[in-house]
Amino acid sequence: MSEGIKLTEKEMRYISLLEAATGANIIDCVEHGDIVVFVIGEGELQRIFSSKEFRIQDFARLIRRRVKMVEYSSDPAKFIENALQPAKLLEPVRMAERPDGRRIAVASVDPKYKAMAIGKAGRMIELVRLLAKRHHNVDHVIIR
Repeated sequence: MSEGIKLTEKEMRYISLLEAATGANIIDCVEHGDIVVFVIGEGELQRIFSSKEFRIQDFARLIRRRVKMVEYSSDPAKFIENALQPAKLLEPVRMAERPDGRRIAVASVDPKYKAMAIGKAGRMIELVRLLAKRHHNVDHVIIR
């Protein structure tokens, strides 16, 4: 994970609320327009969704925002794949490094899910790029 991630007071409150509700390790939170994205510790996402007491819809209603959860992975390609879900990928995310040192990720998305991966006005891919930059120093994510 990148050092020096800055959280707003509101994002810290969201993290506290979600940790209290689920007991899960929340690594990061990003408020992006009308959506709040939580980066959850590796292996904890399944535990959150299998909980009988916690429902994501109730939590979203509580904070009055749409909620997206992304499972963290130390592998940048897997992390980007997790961030693009529920869009289906045709092949694993490929990582490349340009001669100038910039890191690029290329994701081949099933054409049926391409609009979902990009999002309305490009908001979803913008969010994936932000998370990839924050956690793995990936400069650009390309959807094909």
